[in-house]
Amino acid sequence: MVSNLIEEGLVEEVGYGESMGGKAPILLEIVADSRYLVGLNLAQDKFIGSVVNLKGELKETIEFPVDGRDGEHALQLVYKILDSLVENEWNPIVGIGIGTPGLINTRDGVVVSAVNLDWQDLPLGQDLERRYKLPVTVLNDSQANAIGELVYVGGHDPEENLIVVTVSHGIGAGIVINGKLFQGDGGGAGEIGHVVVEEDGTLCRCGKSGCLETVASSRAIIQRAQILAPEYYNSVLLQDLQDLSITSINSAYQEFDPLAQRIVSEAAIALGMSLANLISVLNISKIVLTGEMTHFGESWLQSVQEAMSDAALNRIAQHTKVEIGQLGFRGPILGASALMLLEDYSLLYSISDQ
Repeated sequence: MVSNLIEEGLVEEVGYGESMGGKAPILLEIVADSRYLVGLNLAQDKFIGSVVNLKGELKETIEFPVDGRDGEHALQLVYKILDSLVENEWNPIVGIGIGTPGLINTRDGVVVSAVNLDWQDLPLGQDLERRYKLPVTVLNDSQANAIGELVYVGGHDPEENLIVVTVSHGIGAGIVINGKLFQGDGGGAGEIGHVVVEEDGTLCRCGKSGCLETVASSRAIIQRAQILAPEYYNSVLLQDLQDLSITSINSAYQEFDPLAQRIVSEAAIALGMSLANLISVLNISKIVLTGEMTHFGESWLQSVQEAMSDAALNRIAQHTKVEIGQLGFRGPILGASALMLLEDYSLLYSISDQ
């Protein structure tokens, strides 16, 4: 078996180990750059794609701003990234993994509904397989993030339970149970961003009003700041109200600007109450938060945890740890590419035509 792996270029001998009384063992190591995958993160205000080797190292990364593009225009942006990465010098590429927002049928590679991208029943997996002649896996970005966190961040038991919540332009949760991704019967497990939390709230792109995304996402707090600004004549955010960003709001928040403090606190409370619902249903005691909103740091995190503790049964909440993730934009890229190999190791040997 080892000889076959060496012949395939997947494993190499790297020296000798310490003898335990007999012949010294030959040490083996995975050849990290013997195979590559391409991973895409479509969940932010920019699309990001990377070539990933077998150790999860990003060898090349390309990103393009979305600039409000959706529908066919967004799809063309996906092609643009993949055309560049697949046609580069990385060889062999054995598959493409996509982490995208929305309700996803991973089995068939179909984006059932991604309201932020205006994709409905889009056969993204089949489309990309035809175009690039490579296997393609498509899954929800939060679910991909959960796999990335489990596989590539230290401190996680391979068979533990874990919830990874992405809080950026959109909000979603990836749920891992006994070390395996839980997608639910229709692939929509963790779609907390489009659950109504505010009666008669702001209209959401999904068609409902008062969804969690309209209260606790990065897009929501920018809109909220613009609405409330007339009430805060001394806020520094008034200086550039039409071009607000998470960066400018965060700077004001760290300086205890009253408007920034209010909108970030309200967003944290709404998120914490939603987490209380999650842990009350699943009783999973480890939650990792990722995405743009984590830039607000420990004080935001503390507000989230306090709101969760206030809303959940005390005996459950007191055993739940909430922390900020470490992977950033890499999470969905690494998770989507890793899932391909976790589900089908034969991809490592399917290079005869490349």
